[in-house]
Amino acid sequence: MKRFFLPICLILSYFVHSPWSAKAEAKLLPKQNNIFVSATNGYHTYRIPSIIVTNKGSVLAFCEGRKNSRSDTGDIDMILRRSTDGGQTFSKQQIVWDDGPNTCGNPCPVVDCSTGTIWLLMTHNLGRDHERQIKARTSKGTRTVWVSKSTDDGHTWSKPVEITSTTKKPNWTWYATGPGAGIQLRDGRLVIPCDHMVADSDQYNSHIIYSDDYGKTWQLGGTASPKVNECEVVELADGRLMLNMRNYDREVHTRAIATSRDRGMTWSKVTHDKALIEPICQASFRRYSTISSGGKNRLLFSNPTEANQRKEMTVRMSLDEGKSWPVGRVLHAGPAAYSCLAVLPDGKILCLYERGLKTPYETITLARFGLDWLEK
Repeated sequence: MKRFFLPICLILSYFVHSPWSAKAEAKLLPKQNNIFVSATNGYHTYRIPSIIVTNKGSVLAFCEGRKNSRSDTGDIDMILRRSTDGGQTFSKQQIVWDDGPNTCGNPCPVVDCSTGTIWLLMTHNLGRDHERQIKARTSKGTRTVWVSKSTDDGHTWSKPVEITSTTKKPNWTWYATGPGAGIQLRDGRLVIPCDHMVADSDQYNSHIIYSDDYGKTWQLGGTASPKVNECEVVELADGRLMLNMRNYDREVHTRAIATSRDRGMTWSKVTHDKALIEPICQASFRRYSTISSGGKNRLLFSNPTEANQRKEMTVRMSLDEGKSWPVGRVLHAGPAAYSCLAVLPDGKILCLYERGLKTPYETITLARFGLDWLEK
C-alpha cells in the first residue's frame, strides 16, 4: 500500500488557520463593556476609574461624575456601580458622595479582608477653586482628605468623615488620594497611595497614608520625591513595598519607582523603570499572585504606552517582582488614559480604563480577560 505524508508545515498551517483555532483564539480575547459613558445620566464626563473586588466577590467600579464639563474643577460627584457576576453585568449607578457644586473625587478604595469592610478614601475641594489657585494658596479653601465605609458589600456607604488633620501636613497645598486602589499588607496594615505638593514649591511628591486599626484612624506615612505624584503600591514577596509613580521628569518618559523596607514609613531614592514607557499619566500596579499562595510571583501593570500621547492601553506582567516586564498585550490601540486593575477569585483580570475614538475621555470601559490571553 502506498503511503502519503504531509509536510509538517502544512499540518501546522491547518491548525493555525483552521476554524477551530480561530474560535479558540476568540474565546481568549478580552470581553470589553462600557461601564460609564460620557453625556449620559446627567453627567458631562466620567473620569478617574477605580475598581476593587470585595470579600464576597462583588466588583465595585467607582469614578468621578463631572456634571458640567470635563474639567478637574467644579461640580463633581463620586459614582459607583456594582456587579455580582464578576463584572459581566452591573447595577444602575449610585451616588456615594455629592456635595452640591463642590468637588468630591480621587477614589481610592481598599478592602479590609479581616472584617470585609470597604474603605473609600477621597479628596474634596470647593468647586470654584482651581488646582493652580490651591497650589498658590490664593483659593478660598484647600484640598481636604475624607473617608467613607461600607459594611454591606458596597450597597450603602457611611457619611464621609474628614481625616485631613492626621494625613496632610499644614504646609501641603495640593493633595490627592490614589487614584486607583489601596492594598492590605500581610500584617493587616491598610495602605493608600497618595500625592501632594509643598507650599512654595513647583514639585509634586508621592506618599502613603495607612491604618493599623482596621480603618478606624488614618496616619501619614513616608514621602518619595522629587517629580512624582499619582501612584500605586504593591507588597513584594520579600516584604518590601514598591511605589510605581507618575513621572514628571520631562527628560525621562518612563515610570518612577521607589521601595520601602519599613512598611511605607520611609522610601528609597526615586529611580526609573526603562521598560515602562509613559506619556505622563496615571497607571495601575497590582499583585496577581505569589509563590506562597500556590502560584508564581506575578505583578500586573497597565497604562497608555505612547511616550508623547495618551494612547494604546497596555497590560503588562512581571515574573520577577518588577525587575522586568516581558509579557504585554494591548487592550485598546486608540486614545486611552487612566486605568485600574483588579483580580477576581477565579483568576480573571479586570482592567477599568478610560478610552475613546477621538479622546480618551468618551467612556470608562471594563476589560475582562485571563492569563491565557495575557501570556499568549
